[in-house]
Amino acid sequence: MARDNINDILIFFAVARERSFTRAAAKLGMTQSALSHIISSLEERLGVRLLNRTTRSVSPTEAGQRLLENVAPRLEEVEAEIAAVSDLGDKPIGTIRITAIDYVIDTVLWPRLAPVLTQYPDLRVEMHADYRLTDIAADRFDIGVRYGDQVENDMIAVRLTKELPLMIVGSPAYFAWHKKPTSIQELLKHNCITLRLATRGGLYAWELEHEGKPLEARVRGQVVCSNAGQMVNAALCGNGLAFVTEGMVDEHVRAGRLVSVMPEWCGAFPALHAYYPSRRHSSRAMGIVIDAIRYKAVGSSQTIAI
Repeated sequence: MARDNINDILIFFAVARERSFTRAAAKLGMTQSALSHIISSLEERLGVRLLNRTTRSVSPTEAGQRLLENVAPRLEEVEAEIAAVSDLGDKPIGTIRITAIDYVIDTVLWPRLAPVLTQYPDLRVEMHADYRLTDIAADRFDIGVRYGDQVENDMIAVRLTKELPLMIVGSPAYFAWHKKPTSIQELLKHNCITLRLATRGGLYAWELEHEGKPLEARVRGQVVCSNAGQMVNAALCGNGLAFVTEGMVDEHVRAGRLVSVMPEWCGAFPALHAYYPSRRHSSRAMGIVIDAIRYKAVGSSQTIAI
């Protein structure tokens, strides 16, 4: 196959993995019509259909799936080797793509990476805010950041934070009209700010604990959010109770803008970890990024609490 076809193959991988021309076009910064034309031309050159297309879905054919399973990993190995060769120079060069939730990007990753990016001007970092449990290999990310219990066993994991204490909070204005809850039964009667899970589509059940035993509270309320920052804002506006990490609201609690309730029912989320496939660690740029964001002991220059 001509070398010019490699880019078309990569575009096919994007469409096949997203199973959508719309999502693939948004990710690649191209129009749907351009993607469709490229895929059609590739299929014509290969003499085989790669995608099954309907009005509602896109899926790889048997030939397309074979390309995904056998060619995609080899191209990733080629990219890794090219990155390794680039690292033989004096300066680390390349782009590291990271997926994490927005709050973690703002409070953990950027503060730790900003000095590194200044030090290495040829190093580039691309951040993607997402609450889904992203398959970083399929979506071509170098690093994912999630809670420790969400990391697959076949990944290398690097700890980024301590465990993250949780809080249930509401505004003084809300509690002027509502009695503070002291039990699960009372909590379920409150107007609670909920989170829509990006992966499964359902509402997040608050993961509480009492006397060392975990339990789920399937709360309901007027406001459903797609990220934790929206939940905090809704709580500040008096729209209900929010269940979030302590680091997101401790400043508001100290200032009296929010009030903490039921602290004995609030445990902690597992520590945040960066994770990546073992083959990606060969890149010098990757190593610099991992070293910059990893957890450091108290007394170091890095922030560890969020």
